[in-house]
Amino acid sequence: MKALVLALLVGMVATAAQADSVMLTGTIGNRAILVVNGGAPKTVAVGEKLQNVRLLSLQDGQAVVESAGQRIALRMDSPVSVGGSGGSGAASGSRIVLNADSRGHFMASGAINGRSGVSFMLDTGATTVAMSVADATRIGLDYQKGTPVRMNTANGVAQGYRLRLDSVRVGDVEVRDIDAIVSQQPMPFVLLGNSFINRFSMRRDAEQMVLERRF
Repeated sequence: MKALVLALLVGMVATAAQADSVMLTGTIGNRAILVVNGGAPKTVAVGEKLQNVRLLSLQDGQAVVESAGQRIALRMDSPVSVGGSGGSGAASGSRIVLNADSRGHFMASGAINGRSGVSFMLDTGATTVAMSVADATRIGLDYQKGTPVRMNTANGVAQGYRLRLDSVRVGDVEVRDIDAIVSQQPMPFVLLGNSFINRFSMRRDAEQMVLERRF
């Protein structure tokens, strides 16, 4: 009965294109009750898969799952987006989990203004979301309509443009109306700076960075 009540109380999580939104809603013995991509709650044993999500472990009301090569720790009734590429589906998530790469950087894929295929790197030292002219052009951003600014870089002063983005999305978490800078300096990634990060509380959990949306 307790498991049934937990299942009925689950808030549905909207599906994100090429992302797995996962919620742990309860346990029955050694089986976890998972909701994946807004589907019906299902019981899953350790080692089994539900859609693209495999349950790796279950202990003390917490589960570890794997999707698209990412391992994510789940707490009860906290939706998490894993393996996302920031497609154009509905966005309703509130939690982002980023894994550190071999260099200790926290990377993610996502979308800007609905255009997917953006490679992000979390950067708490950046004031805003920052990208190169090449990335801005690739996603169709008319950056030259922004406000011209002079930027101090390691290579000297460079021209840039300040503007506001309609939306920035990581997995199934989307934030709207975000300050950004487009720089003429080449950049390997789009930096997720504080204009995005400040919408979240942030904590590090071993090799993961967890962002919980505040507003």
